[in-house]
Amino acid sequence: MATIKFGTSGWRAIIADEFTFHNVRVVSQAIADYIKKTENPAGGVVIGYDSRFMSENFAHTTAEILCGNGIPVFICDRATPTPTIAFEILRRKAAGGINFTASHNPPEYNGLKFSPAWGGPALPETTRQIERRANELMQHPEFQIKSVEDATAEGLLTRIDPREDYFAAVLDKIDVDAIQNANLKIVVDPLYGAGRGYLSTLLERAGCEITVVHDFRDPLFGGAQPEPSPETLKEMLNIMRDRSYHLGLAVDGDADRYGIVDNGGTFINPNAFLAMALDHLITTRGWKKGAARSVATSQLVDKVAQQHGIELHETPVGFKWIGDLISKDAITIGGEESAGLTIRHHVPEKDGILACLLAAEMVAVSGKTLSQQLKDLYAKTGTVLNERVNLHLTPQRMASVREKLKTPPTRFGELTVEKVVTIDGTKFIFDDSRWMLIRLSGTEPVVRLYVEASNTTDLEHLKQIGMAYIEEE
Repeated sequence: MATIKFGTSGWRAIIADEFTFHNVRVVSQAIADYIKKTENPAGGVVIGYDSRFMSENFAHTTAEILCGNGIPVFICDRATPTPTIAFEILRRKAAGGINFTASHNPPEYNGLKFSPAWGGPALPETTRQIERRANELMQHPEFQIKSVEDATAEGLLTRIDPREDYFAAVLDKIDVDAIQNANLKIVVDPLYGAGRGYLSTLLERAGCEITVVHDFRDPLFGGAQPEPSPETLKEMLNIMRDRSYHLGLAVDGDADRYGIVDNGGTFINPNAFLAMALDHLITTRGWKKGAARSVATSQLVDKVAQQHGIELHETPVGFKWIGDLISKDAITIGGEESAGLTIRHHVPEKDGILACLLAAEMVAVSGKTLSQQLKDLYAKTGTVLNERVNLHLTPQRMASVREKLKTPPTRFGELTVEKVVTIDGTKFIFDDSRWMLIRLSGTEPVVRLYVEASNTTDLEHLKQIGMAYIEEE
């Protein structure tokens, strides 16, 4: 019998294998029990979903469980971005939210993500309680169910369209006048997902001339993962080689991650963009709160924070940690190398839509391409290069790597390890410019290798020694 296990961003599994209607009912009942015990159930729960196969059906199944438990439900009337759901939780002062999405995972996956009343991804102390109750229910299923029809008739279930309130909140955080005055031409790619009609509409309202690709639902995401990477954005990259476009902007399947292509077709590394955005926000807003990045994210962010004299927070992987700092108004910006960020006074959740609009603002305000802005930043900080390698291993090899890392080496050839950081994975710091992180994924059978250095030679060397360590018997 399968067990329910929450990873870095909710419970994810393969559809029709472990992600079944029965198991969705189990997890939904566990969440209902948690809400009745720890939150104000009368506040209701916002339910949303992305464009994956059967997502809306799973959402209605959860609605039946919550309503069966007497908890009001506000269910989105179409595929809705993750950050929009987070915003709606806060706007309504709801007891929480449930979102059906597997984010950037392959099409065969789906997922269930719970956000408590504070709007961010549930912290481990919350998911552990839900996990424990769900696995009890797996052994002894016991559900309280009310049909969608009955719940609607009784006023327990309400269908909502949260777009306009979210649009107003996002535009309030962006320099719309600057964007309008810049007459930007932008290519938009929502990657067949929940961001359709969101990013394009906001850019049009900000006065941009846009060209949209992949603007229809495809649960197979064109046969690839809905991750805004150079591999999945080939059509955008081809269009962007026509230098008449200022930017190409994309979001992933649930629109919480971003992909940015500069004038001429250069893909902007999310690590670099996070540091550039921090520098821009401090300069234009005057915000002097701290900055947060995950342990896997570039220390270019640290260099910018140091230049401006602000505190740097290093967190485990998983946006819940950054969201917690945002909810406490402790930081100006927080982000991860996997292209997730949010800013002060916004939702405590990744927002790829906001990130894309921030990129448009940065080009509009500076009058420079993002590549030019990065060159200017490197002139102050020094060059910082990084790379992530995903290694697909068998369960046996995964277990072997996990065991080896229990006793981290102190040297890799001629390189001496100066410091080991183990807040999430194992990070080997060699000096002030070179580091390597080995981390086992919490959602896929993958070992991730992260490397960073100041030049391509050192970067390639770190990558080779890291891969050799992972793959050796």
